[in-house]
Amino acid sequence: MSQRPTRPRSATPPRARGRSGDAARLAAYTVLRSVAAGGYANLELPKELRRRHLRGRDAAFATELTYGACRLCGFYDPVIALAADRPLERLDEAVLDTLRLGAHQLLGMRVPAHAAADETVALARQVNGAGAAGLVNAVMRRISEADRETWLARVVPTEPLTARLAVEQSHPEWIVKALRQALIGHGASTAGTVDEDLERLLAADNAAPELHLVARPGLIEVEELVRAVESTAATAAAHPHVPTAVVLDHGDPGAIAAIRDGRAAVQDAGSQVVAAALVATPRTGPGHAPGGRERWLDLCAGPGGKAGLLAALAVRHDADLVANEVAPHRATLVEQTLAAAIEAARGSASRIEVRTGDGRRIGAEEPAAYDRILVDAPCTGLGALRRRPEARWRRTTADLAALGTLQRELLGGALPALAPGGILAYATCSPHLAETTFVIADVLKKHPNVQQIDARAAVADVTTGWTEDLGPGPGVQLWPHIHGTDGMFFALLRREG
Repeated sequence: MSQRPTRPRSATPPRARGRSGDAARLAAYTVLRSVAAGGYANLELPKELRRRHLRGRDAAFATELTYGACRLCGFYDPVIALAADRPLERLDEAVLDTLRLGAHQLLGMRVPAHAAADETVALARQVNGAGAAGLVNAVMRRISEADRETWLARVVPTEPLTARLAVEQSHPEWIVKALRQALIGHGASTAGTVDEDLERLLAADNAAPELHLVARPGLIEVEELVRAVESTAATAAAHPHVPTAVVLDHGDPGAIAAIRDGRAAVQDAGSQVVAAALVATPRTGPGHAPGGRERWLDLCAGPGGKAGLLAALAVRHDADLVANEVAPHRATLVEQTLAAAIEAARGSASRIEVRTGDGRRIGAEEPAAYDRILVDAPCTGLGALRRRPEARWRRTTADLAALGTLQRELLGGALPALAPGGILAYATCSPHLAETTFVIADVLKKHPNVQQIDARAAVADVTTGWTEDLGPGPGVQLWPHIHGTDGMFFALLRREG
């Protein structure tokens, strides 16, 4: 008769075990439930940390637990189903979230097995009830009987590659396939390297990203921002490749005065590159606006990150900027984000304006009115999965059709608003070919007076050390596993006449 393996048991006697979860785990659970109700982890978690007064190591623990359980449930869910000996559909959703937190502590963090089990059961007792706590205890004990590699061998299919990576790297298989096609389509991989590159990209999606800050030129310089960060007992350094960016090693951005007053902001370095490269691209012909000043347009400005950098650059270049947003509540966010630049513009020749309007009609309403236009189009966000852990589970292939129509309408509507010789930047935070190169190709067929120009020169002008990593052109695709940024796509179009 085979002997059952010895189960690791908690060293804590039952009477001494906690009756409720600790604050960090309770915060993580609360965020997961908010996400299940339609919330966003990156918005809900900071509120929970403040509400429970979590700082330092406790805040870092809650952050890793929340993001890890959310990102990696594509792996944890089949483990939980096997350990519970029942399909996930028979598990209460709230209990499943508790088990995901427990599984991440056991298989994704350096939490001792007995502590992970005890604290997860205590959390279940508090938020799911005594009956559920018994189930959670049994499942946690079962999961703790094997290590991560053993569980991977049990639940990950061996073939095909995309199915294996979908579970192993916890991404829906349609996203795995799309990213594989994007790596080849954007020239980042060859047929011989794509499988290895794909694994690196998916792994980067599952790693905690660097936190980047932007020093908005003319409002604050990078060196000043670094000193401001260090005055809060945090640490920071200038980004090695993007001159406006600062890498925050640790600390609370909200504690930095320059961020609170709008001279700086939290913004991925790749997003900064898009705005800076648009401004750096030479236009042909004279400026459109009277007096020789250029007029710029951010067509889809909300919530205001790129618009904030464009506004600061507009003041520096004596240009005018219109930040347009279709949703009134998002336009309010843009106004708040641009407040420091608007104040700075009052002492200059520049005018910064925030509007509410449908960007698809801008060309008909203001033909040939702008020298530089940014179309930062709504997209699936597949380039920012590491920052938005729930996005991979919410997006479906059906989203591509609706977004593709909107992307083409926005770009097609913006091009007539471009003055002769003017420059338009089309950007998405997604490398999906259906949202990037296919959109550009389709719209250009209808606008023979518009040409795509090579964006690599502009990106090289506003970065350091990336010249060899910008792909074959003419568009530029940034990658988390290559550039350490979100997966921003960037294309430049010029109106010839």
